[in-house]
Amino acid sequence: MPHLAILLALLLPLTSNAETLQIPIGQQGATDLALPQRGDSQRAVLERFGLADEEHAPVGQPPISRWDYREFSVYFEYDHVINSVRHHQPRTATPE
Repeated sequence: MPHLAILLALLLPLTSNAETLQIPIGQQGATDLALPQRGDSQRAVLERFGLADEEHAPVGQPPISRWDYREFSVYFEYDHVINSVRHHQPRTATPE
């Protein structure tokens, strides 16, 4: 039993060396990109943004579906927007 306590005491400092990376929301994608608004219909999104690159089938109850565009995704409950999310666009490194 004393060997277990010594082993745990030695391993404890190894688990606390983690780093947290936070990316401010304003830096996660293009800020000038207009997104579909909550409550918009699927038809309105289709007319404004065109066909999605990928459409995911509804899941759950109420049915939630997702349309993926190149720069953002749109989540629908039945046929109305509940959320739009920009995709992270990595910034290119500037040569020094």
